[in-house]
Amino acid sequence: MDLPETDRCRCFRMAIDVLAKPWTGQILWILQEGPLRFNELVTRVQGIGEKVLSARLKELECQGLLVRRVLPTTPVRVEYELTCKGEGFRQVVEAVTQWGTEIADPDAQAR
Repeated sequence: MDLPETDRCRCFRMAIDVLAKPWTGQILWILQEGPLRFNELVTRVQGIGEKVLSARLKELECQGLLVRRVLPTTPVRVEYELTCKGEGFRQVVEAVTQWGTEIADPDAQAR
């Protein structure tokens, strides 16, 4: 995708703004496994408070990165699941991990 430089900068900034918030990357990573309920997320995102988790989930939903699904059960059950956009986070993780590997490799400078 060839975007003009100003659009590339804007898109980069938008992505960084999403990831800059504490816990967001971890939430996106954990939801790669599949839909989870709120309490399951509280348990898996160790150290996050319920208020912060709730706020992050609402933000990610507004950004179109996940969906909140209310299941018609008794009692009512709510699950959170990544959208296709949210699943794109896997590519980010892979790219950053590769870059981190290169940074950590002392021989990488010679290449």
